[in-house]
Amino acid sequence: MTRTARRTRRMLPPAGVGVAALLALSACSHSDGSTPAKADSSGSASPKLSGTVTVFAAASLKESFTTLGKQFEQQHPGTKVAFNFGGSDTLAASITSGAPADVFAAASPKTMKIVTDKQDTTSAPSTFARNQLEIATLPGNPDKVASLKDLTDPKLKVVLCDKTVPCGAAAQKVLDAGGVKVTPVSYEQDVKAALNKVELKEADASLVYRTDVKSAGGKVQGVEFPESKDAINDYPIAPLKGSKNADAAAAFIALVKSPDGRQVLTRAGFLKP
Repeated sequence: MTRTARRTRRMLPPAGVGVAALLALSACSHSDGSTPAKADSSGSASPKLSGTVTVFAAASLKESFTTLGKQFEQQHPGTKVAFNFGGSDTLAASITSGAPADVFAAASPKTMKIVTDKQDTTSAPSTFARNQLEIATLPGNPDKVASLKDLTDPKLKVVLCDKTVPCGAAAQKVLDAGGVKVTPVSYEQDVKAALNKVELKEADASLVYRTDVKSAGGKVQGVEFPESKDAINDYPIAPLKGSKNADAAAAFIALVKSPDGRQVLTRAGFLKP
């Protein structure tokens, strides 16, 4: 073997070591450098949410949405969900008048249409739940109310929701379907107010949602009636154009429509959409 060949063989190992070192350096920079960080960033489900999301929601959603609001705040530390519960028509009027809100959840498509007609939503509303009426009576049902026609008894003090709100419109629809005429002692501005009259024994019976009967516990007794199937209300939800926290609004709506949200709503007595 020539001197030149021997010199070439002696130079090969250092070159090999250099390549190995470069490979090791590359692997090292990959393990704690930019590539994994980019993967983590791109794998993030959503940007970090913060601030307040204001939700205008039908009164009948109070218990279930309050629960979902707490879940949302736990899932997104640094956020707060502020609710305004009331009659859907009143809430819709407030929104179209410029009241600051991020999300609207109504108890009927008709009241949601008040808002969409003014183009005050950023996307089409979607139905997330449905609700059905029941007769709420005093605990133990002392007046033996068993049907819709029993509400025509002149001795009974019956309270109904105002016809302009979804529970009142639904009540009128089932009364018309059953050919029943009821003269209430008062019309209330939302379903909770109507239910409260029975809870306080200021009325003997009322037509309210079955979710409200359930939330009242032993304060009232519910009576189902077949005509209620003629007026099942769809509940739509939508993000609002005037939102100051659009990301949080979208995330809250996603929670409401998620399996976790549906579980809370079903437990409260709502029907699936």
